[in-house]
Amino acid sequence: MATDGPVVQVRGEATREVPPELARFGVTVTARGRDREATLTQLAEGAAAVRVLLDGSEPAVARRETGDLWVRPQTKRSGERVVGWLGSVTTNVTVTDFTALGELMLRLADQEQVEVSGPFWELRPDSPAYREARHAAIGDALLRAREYAEALGARVTALIELADAGPADRPMFARAAYAGGGAGGGVPELELDPQPQTVQAAVQARFTISEPVLG
Repeated sequence: MATDGPVVQVRGEATREVPPELARFGVTVTARGRDREATLTQLAEGAAAVRVLLDGSEPAVARRETGDLWVRPQTKRSGERVVGWLGSVTTNVTVTDFTALGELMLRLADQEQVEVSGPFWELRPDSPAYREARHAAIGDALLRAREYAEALGARVTALIELADAGPADRPMFARAAYAGGGAGGGVPELELDPQPQTVQAAVQARFTISEPVLG
């Protein structure tokens, strides 16, 4: 694009730390037995028990989805004779009420043959935090352009081009794991501290400026 007069090109950046809006964790039920049918029954019963607990935790549970499901034979080293069966099914859970998160994860982990992994803290895809960071990056670009122009004894007169320059937003996550044991004595309390999410935005901008006063 042809322009009249001098041009200044700048990069605007913004970084924000904001509270997470979602927490995700996985619940994995495993089953092991000598007989395939018995193993499948055990796996189905374990998955049903998890479902009952999740049903009782609504509306804190915003979403749940079945993840990996597999059943495979276990053989001797020769690989010929089947000596048992092993199965696993994972449910991925999304929670919006963090006050109930710790208790829910521990109640699930207290079940037999259950492992809970997470939480993974996130922002919603349409979180206003992303827009606010982009707006702040544009403001930073304009401020820099004005500072450069001022140093030259000039002023910003018009915007020529504005483009997103990244970097991509990188949600942070924390992970822990809990293996179910059904040891009895009730479920202990667990207080979780949501991990702040880092949101970044950057833009490239070109502005025309008035004639500099040099010398």
